[in-house]
Amino acid sequence: MTDQVLISTEDQRDLSFMRLAYEQAMLAQAIGEVPVGAVLVRDGEVIATGYNRPIINHDPTAHAEIMALRAAAEILDNYRLPGCELYVTLEPCVMCAGAMMHARLARVIFGASDPKTGVAGSVLNLFEQTQLNHHTQIRRGVMADECSLLLRQFFVSRRKAAAEKKLSSPDSVFTNL
Repeated sequence: MTDQVLISTEDQRDLSFMRLAYEQAMLAQAIGEVPVGAVLVRDGEVIATGYNRPIINHDPTAHAEIMALRAAAEILDNYRLPGCELYVTLEPCVMCAGAMMHARLARVIFGASDPKTGVAGSVLNLFEQTQLNHHTQIRRGVMADECSLLLRQFFVSRRKAAAEKKLSSPDSVFTNL
């Protein structure tokens, strides 16, 4: 008899929605954006999705989370999103965390940690600040390995492309040196 790992209903649910967020991240990657995806859920139903678009949209606020929050607010006809959960492949930044708290999300579930700009426990934890008036529950590390790998591969390919471009510069670049 083999050992079976029992996975809770909540774990199964979180994994299922994180897979959808991962698919959104793949859409971002396909258009040359940093592969981050988000899915906003209420009562087990997907309300809105989003993926990174700051380069394409020429908008520094067009992070995956913000795109999903904007779409959900429009669909639900309310800037407050109580009872909603947001699944995102990367730990939120300050801007996104602030928007999530203002939207009154019940939970935020993320995949990869962000040791440079993450504010759900990596750099600091805005969600645990008792001085703030809304406290969103956080769940870390759902599909962390897959989400981290996607980001690492993206940046490796970006660095490789930049190095190749630098190496393939025409000799005319050096004529005035």
